[in-house]
Amino acid sequence: MSENTTPGDAVKNLRARIQSLDEDGLDLLFRDARSFKKWQDREVEDSVIEKLYEVTKWGPTSQNSNPARYLFLKSEEAISRTLPAMHEGNVPKVKVSPLVAIIAYDTQFFEYLPKLFPVKDVSGLYRDNPAKAESTAFRNSSLQGAYFMLAARALGLDVNGISGFHNDIIDKEFFADGRYKSNFLCCLGYGELEGLHPRGPRLDFDEVVQIL
Repeated sequence: MSENTTPGDAVKNLRARIQSLDEDGLDLLFRDARSFKKWQDREVEDSVIEKLYEVTKWGPTSQNSNPARYLFLKSEEAISRTLPAMHEGNVPKVKVSPLVAIIAYDTQFFEYLPKLFPVKDVSGLYRDNPAKAESTAFRNSSLQGAYFMLAARALGLDVNGISGFHNDIIDKEFFADGRYKSNFLCCLGYGELEGLHPRGPRLDFDEVVQIL
């Protein structure tokens, strides 16, 4: 952004170029996207991981709190450390993944609020209220985890989110000092199309939506 360009100008310029995703974009992110259990023998380069974060970080959070923290496991040894925590059905999914991300949250995220939310120091709202800090960190890291998965798909990766594991075992193994807590895991890579199951049904509009 140039010195004379306002944030509003930047949005206006963006909207002049693109109003919305086309149908192919929506298919890529949602309608034809799948959760993969088999993967191509293809590495996810570190440069892709870096770009993934650079896209993900712009998703909105409460008071720009950004409590999510990401631990990427690439080596077979690192991934194997998660296996004792997995529910039985998820062991093979994780074991064959070329990349596993632990989506965690920083219980002390409010320490960064003076930087992230400089308009007003609200860190005391969380420092003095651990229950509020915990719920805010968990809720917003869940949001950021969803942004993460969509950003991965937008960059050409495939994903499989996993919550069937014992968080306490993961936390003891990877976050022993207690500051970070795991939320969920995400397997990433380039999915193998062969052997995909038919996709599950979804509820219809009238079953879940009300307009008042």
